[in-house]
Amino acid sequence: MRRTTLAARHGERFRVTATIERFSQKNGFRGPQKTVLLRDVRDAETGDLLTDHLWFAWGKWAFMLREGEAIAFDARVTGYDKGYRGRREDLYDAPPPSSDWRLERPTRVARVPPQAQAGGTP
Repeated sequence: MRRTTLAARHGERFRVTATIERFSQKNGFRGPQKTVLLRDVRDAETGDLLTDHLWFAWGKWAFMLREGEAIAFDARVTGYDKGYRGRREDLYDAPPPSSDWRLERPTRVARVPPQAQAGGTP
């Protein structure tokens, strides 16, 4: 999914909701880094879908959360470059470098109760 909705809000900080899909890790420069995959990332105020998924680096905010839980948090939209930009010949067939959009610096992370997700009352 192209993140054009996020691109249009570059620099803005606002509240979003998402569901924790899974916890994982990636190989980083200094060794393995824990990550969190979020699905169905939406603007908390309007309910508009911002992107189908986002990866976040593991932070203190993720410590007590579990897979499948819905969360809400404040974050800022920023751009970043992705893709390999080096000179290794064995990676020349990799996709070309490109730019994309992300949410960063999550704060005020909170669980969203199941009844609030459905929009109903208990």
